[in-house]
Amino acid sequence: MNSKNVNQFDFIRFALEAHVLSFGEFKTKAGRQSPYFFNAGGFSDGALLGSLGKYYANALLESGVAFDMLYGPAYKGITLAAATAIALAHQNRNVAFAYNRKEAKDHGEGGTLVGAPVKGRVVIIDDVISAGTSVRESVELIRAAGAEPAAVLIALDRMERSGNAVDIGSHSAVQSVEQEFGIPVIAIASLSNVMDYLDASKDPALQQYLPAVTAYRKQYGIKAG
Repeated sequence: MNSKNVNQFDFIRFALEAHVLSFGEFKTKAGRQSPYFFNAGGFSDGALLGSLGKYYANALLESGVAFDMLYGPAYKGITLAAATAIALAHQNRNVAFAYNRKEAKDHGEGGTLVGAPVKGRVVIIDDVISAGTSVRESVELIRAAGAEPAAVLIALDRMERSGNAVDIGSHSAVQSVEQEFGIPVIAIASLSNVMDYLDASKDPALQQYLPAVTAYRKQYGIKAG
């Protein structure tokens, strides 16, 4: 197992222990019955967020993407970008970060952007990509500031085609973002990694979910790249 696989498996174990990744029966926003659920809001204390930042930083550095700063879209992206910036600084890569507010201020510094000036090659950081709306808004803000998006960095790639329970698209939101903006989407882990983790697990309580996840992937998933 190479270092990338180790990092992915470690992250999945970490997400399970934090109860961020759960298995069972869940209804998605698209109306699909999913056998798993990923809720990044569960990384809700200092230790968890500190560890999460390290996984984001490692995935970004291992990707080889050239970048100058980080950007976190409100709301989850704000803490994720901050945690990643701190983790990068601990690895002697001190970079600036910025984020947006949902409503523009008409006093103080004003505007919707907060933090460092947005310039150069910018990595957008979020938890997952569902419909891609947050990414599109982020790209607009970054380009309006005179900078360029370099990549999108997320925790989990669901590898799931767009649409709902009945109408299933041909591409995932991640693929659509990559095609529309010509930038890579870097994920700490993917659904394929989750399936590999379940398959390799010696815990019957986890292994029991592999058939359901496999069936869900077969019905709604994209082909593994």
